[in-house]
Amino acid sequence: MMDCKKALSETGGDIQKAQEFLRKKGLSSADKKSSRLTAEGLIGSYIHDNRIGCMIEVNSETGFVAHNEKFKELVNDLAMQVVACPQVEYVSIEDVPECVVSKEKEIEMQREDLQSKPERIREKIVEGRMISKRLGVLALLEQPFIKDDSKTVKDLVKETIATLRENIKGRRFARYTLGEN
Repeated sequence: MMDCKKALSETGGDIQKAQEFLRKKGLSSADKKSSRLTAEGLIGSYIHDNRIGCMIEVNSETGFVAHNEKFKELVNDLAMQVVACPQVEYVSIEDVPECVVSKEKEIEMQREDLQSKPERIREKIVEGRMISKRLGVLALLEQPFIKDDSKTVKDLVKETIATLRENIKGRRFARYTLGEN
């Protein structure tokens, strides 16, 4: 109630602006919660057409939130996202092993369009390309959300954190495709 009252006073009584104010406040508080321990949660699964499936572990701070419908919906959406994105191998860019990052950097540094650039500038260009392109393709949280491609999976998780007021982390997943070794 106090947050609503403050939002209305901050926006001069405009309900639309007050709603937007509250949404922004919720997303900023989601960033603050990211360091809190997540040891509860759910293991969810999704199977598409009996040919491809996924199991995913998503953690929350408390078991209470893990039983919330919004949290269960998030787990299901993340599992569907993994099934829909066969190139995804890691939850976040931070999870990509250093050997993969080094190899990608080495390949990118050898591209012809960068050879004429100074070393310092070339490294910055390579960093930008690697994070936005190659490493972003490998990370689940960097993918456009399949139900609404105007936001990323990371945005979806942040919105859920803001709604439930508790830290949430995708921990790990495994994808299964019929006939693959």
